[in-house]
Amino acid sequence: MARSAKDARLAQPSGRARKPDAKAPDAPARLSPGDALEIYRAMLLIRTLDGRMMTLQRQGRIGFYGACTGQEAAVVASAYALRKTDWIFPALREGAAMLLRGFPLVPYLAQVFGNSGDVTKARQMPSHQAARAVNQVSWGSCIGTQLPQAVGAAWAAKLKHDDTVVLAHLGDGATSSADFHTAMNFAGVFRVPVVFFCQNNHWSISLPTSKQSASESIAIKAVAYGFPGVKVDGNDGEAVWAAVSAAVARARGGGGPTLVEAETYRMGAHSSSDDPSKYRDPKEVEAWRARDPLDRLRARLVREGHWDAGKDAALSAQLLAEVNSAIAEAEALPPPPVGSLFDDVYCALPWHLEEQRRELLAGR
Repeated sequence: MARSAKDARLAQPSGRARKPDAKAPDAPARLSPGDALEIYRAMLLIRTLDGRMMTLQRQGRIGFYGACTGQEAAVVASAYALRKTDWIFPALREGAAMLLRGFPLVPYLAQVFGNSGDVTKARQMPSHQAARAVNQVSWGSCIGTQLPQAVGAAWAAKLKHDDTVVLAHLGDGATSSADFHTAMNFAGVFRVPVVFFCQNNHWSISLPTSKQSASESIAIKAVAYGFPGVKVDGNDGEAVWAAVSAAVARARGGGGPTLVEAETYRMGAHSSSDDPSKYRDPKEVEAWRARDPLDRLRARLVREGHWDAGKDAALSAQLLAEVNSAIAEAEALPPPPVGSLFDDVYCALPWHLEEQRRELLAGR
């Protein structure tokens, strides 16, 4: 497919969001104070929630958890750039985008507990939340598999002449997967309305990005597939929002895909099963802690007169109370009914499974 010289120039990674295509309307240059406060609240909720859930895992009350400490700006601001009708195909650390989009906290936590409050009936690993109500698909733990799925959904939207945009999240490690190449190539050829959003947190579990890719950036990988790649400061919520807003506008206007690389840092462990002290220099962590995305956005809001220490303390206390109340409610829910094992497998349950279900329920 032919590409213009303009397209080639736009494919070069940059430190800020640019208007990638003439078909896309200009995105606002700055977040309004109200939008910035909403993003900050959502980020603080994730930080509060992750801290409590990691404690619960250490207490043996849940089995597994994947926190996104240090990456909250990338998670929230990228989702904030979407319409509610758009779709999200997440990786491990984007589940909380569901909360931003209006999903209730109790069933969100019930998924981690794996009980009857989980809308997906406790059939997935913890931290694999999904809900049709907020257009968010579950990821499958296998790295990168959500990317061709996201491209397929975007292609379907294009074929239906629907203006839906699909946001496909991935980590830096996923760019080494075959599914990444498949998704990028198909998206570029067919110019589907998808935004690939890579959180480059510098560590694919214990492997640093420098040992898995010789490219000068993740964003530059888009050049080979014929569409723009943009690199932004992933700890700057406004920069993330602006970059993704421009990419979403481009996709919605028929301009095709964009790869956004958000450079950020995973300040905690890869998951509750990981010990990063075995492979990571603590000085590196402290250097990135000085760039904490919550501190940066809070400082901007205070500097511009929209926030202060008293309001921040009150919000922190309010969110902690909300999280603790939701945990108590979610943890008290019973396990899913055993008979639900047979639900949603066949349109009409075969006779032998119907027989097995009767035997199971009769023996309880």
